Formats: sequence, structure tokens, C-alpha cells
Amino acid sequence: MLYTAAVTVLTFLASVGLTLAGWGRPAAMAHLAFAVGIVPLIFGAMIHFVPVLTRSGNPARAILRLPLGAQGAGLLAVAALQGLAPRWLLHAAASLDFLLAAMLLGWIVRRARNSLGNPHPGWRWYAAALGCFLLALAAVPPLVAVPDLYGSLRAFHLHLNPLGLVGLAALGTLPVLLPTALGQPDPEAANWLRRRLVPATAAVALVAGGAAFAWPLAVAGAAALWIVALGLAGQWWRRFGPALLWNDGAAASLSLALAGFLVLVPAGVLHAAGFIPARPSIAAWAAGFLMPLVTGALSQLLPVWRRPGPATPERAAMASGLKAGGRWRGLLFLAAGGAMAADRAALGGVLAGTGLLLFVAGFVHAVRVAPPAR
Repeated sequence: MLYTAAVTVLTFLASVGLTLAGWGRPAAMAHLAFAVGIVPLIFGAMIHFVPVLTRSGNPARAILRLPLGAQGAGLLAVAALQGLAPRWLLHAAASLDFLLAAMLLGWIVRRARNSLGNPHPGWRWYAAALGCFLLALAAVPPLVAVPDLYGSLRAFHLHLNPLGLVGLAALGTLPVLLPTALGQPDPEAANWLRRRLVPATAAVALVAGGAAFAWPLAVAGAAALWIVALGLAGQWWRRFGPALLWNDGAAASLSLALAGFLVLVPAGVLHAAGFIPARPSIAAWAAGFLMPLVTGALSQLLPVWRRPGPATPERAAMASGLKAGGRWRGLLFLAAGGAMAADRAALGGVLAGTGLLLFVAGFVHAVRVAPPAR
């Protein structure tokens, strides 16, 4: 998982840097960050959390290799979109990702069925997220092959990926991850996850379908999704208070990611309605939501992945180094999202790149923490 996390951070940096330098096609750079960076990391996070949620054993080696396969599929897609490989490789990339996602979904369902006792409801959010991803991938072959369907299916694909795969996976993880980062349990988290899955999934379906075929449906879906996310923010505010959320670097970054989600969901509706182009809204989503989400989550998870088992001083030192500056990185990413939404790509790229470099500095320092004495 350390390798997967490192690749994700590097793809973010490469996407920002190549875009600022004018060397990459927008679609290729977006897929570099998403298909090569985000999708494998989400797969890895699911593989990490599902055994905990279902109280089951360690994954088999074949499951642990799924993120690596997703990186390969993402690289195929980037090469095709950049013009470095034939366009038909998009079909191969989508088919490979579809197979990998279906394998992961099947594994998750089996783990939940064989759980020791009732599994934690968070697993259902992962299943729903993968279901959205499978639908988004299924749209790729006709999107490429049938010109008359290109606009509708592209909108469907674009909204199902960030809101379906990333959004549902994030909303299914945050109620557990943020309290863990703070070291304080949230007794309401499991109930919130049970009650909000159906409304959130239906909202994503409305946004994606509305963006493709009837934008007023997207407005209704976005409003429902916004209410779901706002309810989680309110729950955190009541349970932990703003001071505690702000003082922990990982919690602050995750809270700012949720704030970015709340701000940027309406931007997706504006894009669906044709008021703003796709490129600024996608870039704003990546900078204002994905980057604080990923860096905040990695600040909490990397020490566990690096040093599994009981808590140790070395793990605590890693966590402290990764969390340091999390508040300011999150603010830089949020500002970058605002700049991207305003179509000020250069300013947004500089702000996002600065935040990423700050995280990389903490990342490098954290992984160099000396191993415990034997």
C-alpha cells in the first residue's frame, strides 16, 4: 500500500506539472490523476478496510494485486488519450478496469456474507461505489464508438466517477476515518451510514442521469447529495467541535475536503446545465476535494500501512510528521479549487502544486523514520 500511495501522490504532481507546462492533453492528464492515482488508491483503501468492517482475515495475494492492475489499466487509458497509443486501447483499459472492479466487488460481498456477526454498514458504501464505477466503465465503449451518444455518455461517465466511485467511497469512509484520526469514537457513525446510503446513491444516480439526459434531475440529485454531506458535517461539528477538528492535521484536511465537496457539488450541476465547461469544474473537483481528501486520509493511514500491528512510538512519529501542516495544505487545496472553478488554471495549479509539495516533504520525512530496534 505504501507503493500505491506513493504512485498516487506522484501522479497528482505529474498531472499538475504537465498541465501547467502545457505538455499534456486535458483528458489524458485528468486520467493520469484519476485512473492511475485515485482508482488504485480507492481499491487499496477498500482492501484495507473491508477485513476490519467484516471482522475477517487478511486478503489473498490476488486481491492485494488489484490496485497494481488498476494502475496498468490507467496507464493504457492515458497513453491512448495522449495519442501515444491507438485510441482503441481505451476499450481494453475500460474492460480491464471493469474486470478488476467486478473482482473486488465480488470479494467484498463474499466477505460481508461470511462476516463474524453483522458487518459494519460501511461495506455497503464500497459496494455502491464500485457499482457506480462499473456503470461508468460500461459507458466507455459506446462513448468511443458511437459519435451520436458521445455528449450524453461522456457526461454520464464524468459524473459517475467523481460522485459515484470517489464520492460514495469517501462518504462511506469519512464517518469512521475522521473519529479514528481524532482518537475519539463517534457512536452515531454506524447509524448515519445505514440511513444515508440509499439517499446518497439515489442522488448520485440522479446527478449522472440528469447530466446525461435531463439536467433538472441533476439539480434534484445534487441537492439531496448536498443535504447528506451537510448532515455529516453537522454531526462532526456537534460531536467534536471546531477546535478539535482544526487542531489535528488529518482531521482538518478531511474536514476541508468535506467543505470542498459541499462547495463543488453545485459546480457539477452548473456543468450539467451547460453554464460552465467541464474542464474547470473537473479541475476544481480534483483540487478542492480529492487532494485534501487523499492527503488527509494518507496522513492517518500511511503509518498503519508502514508499521502494521500494535501502536509504536515510530508509528506515532510518522503520524505526527504527516499531520503537521495538514490544515494549511487543506486550505491551499481549497483555494486552488476556487481558482480552478473561476477558470484561473495557472493560479489554481500553483496553489495545488504547493500543497502537494508540502505533503511530499512530510511524506518523505515520515517514511524515513527509523525502524524500531530489534
